[in-house]
Amino acid sequence: MATGTEPSSQAGATGVHASSRAAIPARHLRTDRWWLAPACTAAGLLAFIVYSTWRAFANADYYAAPYVSPFYSPCLAENCHTMRGGPNWEIFGSWWGLSPALLILIFPLGFRLTCYYYRKAYYRGFWASPPACAVAEPHKKYTGETRFPLILQNIHRYFFYFAILVAGVLTYDTALTFRDENYAWGHMGLGTLVFLVNIVLIWAYTLSCHSCRHIVGGRLRHFSKHPVRYRMWGWVGKLNERHMLLAWSSLISVAVADFYVFLLASGAFEDPRFF
Repeated sequence: MATGTEPSSQAGATGVHASSRAAIPARHLRTDRWWLAPACTAAGLLAFIVYSTWRAFANADYYAAPYVSPFYSPCLAENCHTMRGGPNWEIFGSWWGLSPALLILIFPLGFRLTCYYYRKAYYRGFWASPPACAVAEPHKKYTGETRFPLILQNIHRYFFYFAILVAGVLTYDTALTFRDENYAWGHMGLGTLVFLVNIVLIWAYTLSCHSCRHIVGGRLRHFSKHPVRYRMWGWVGKLNERHMLLAWSSLISVAVADFYVFLLASGAFEDPRFF
């Protein structure tokens, strides 16, 4: 007796449409608003892409002493603003005429693009691969990350090391925010708090990375023989449980820090000082 779930007869079909899978006419059986999560994810990521692209190519309003935008730090070109005591290293000479942000953003961008959470986010949000749990993707074939260009996602572990360096520089930038506009130490403004929140979230997101967890506690046969690494692995594991939250929080905080510097540099208002 026919049940309506006999194997599919689509020639060459793979995945949920393969001949060995049940032929269910409906694309999915979910009745909730499953599309809301991937739609919000796509909208959030698209908003950040538009904003960061504008700011990266602007090449202006990224330094208001003592604050430097995290999008432009470290500043590696000769055409950077002079930042007294700041991370402006003229590695690239006068021949570099584009925005100096383009020299450094490739590293945090590469780290986030290859991040395990962000892969899930934009695979679902932009490519519908798959759009949601228990919802079949519209693609006829699925090869995973075994072919070009997605096989390049495996370089995530190497971008992690660059992310550590960038986070170190941003920590230095945060320390410099305890100066005033005349570079005198012992002062604190609203921007200092903005930078402090941002650097805490940046470090929390970076250290919650799956690659960091593997580096700390991977390849160990007996945790009992490595109590220090085991304890560190447990700490990183606790952060890793909140990797998605930290990914979004740090993405928002770095944009807020940049926008705050933009407002100061463009003369929209002056940085309120606490002392």
